[in-house]
Amino acid sequence: MSLIVSIVRKGWGSLALKASVEAGARGGTVLAARGAGINEHEKIFGVAIEPEKEVLLTLVPADRAPAILDAIVQAAELDATGRGIAFVVPVDRVAGIAHFMNALGG
Repeated sequence: MSLIVSIVRKGWGSLALKASVEAGARGGTVLAARGAGINEHEKIFGVAIEPEKEVLLTLVPADRAPAILDAIVQAAELDATGRGIAFVVPVDRVAGIAHFMNALGG
């Protein structure tokens, strides 16, 4: 199993989730977050604002991760500077998703 972590602009989490499901994921979790980075020093009337983000957590079979990650990158426009980031983390153990594992034959 692999965990795809996608950090996208506010309002783009659902779009990234839809793309991941269309690419083969069985679902995901979208969390609200705030970002801080070199491309996020925006000000309104001289007051610094903290950019709001959404974090999409998607647990997928390792062999499907590349295609699902590609779909997320395209949907959330992660190829452009300041749009977000996505990465894959290997997962050694999983609990609480028996229905998911049964669907995979595991």
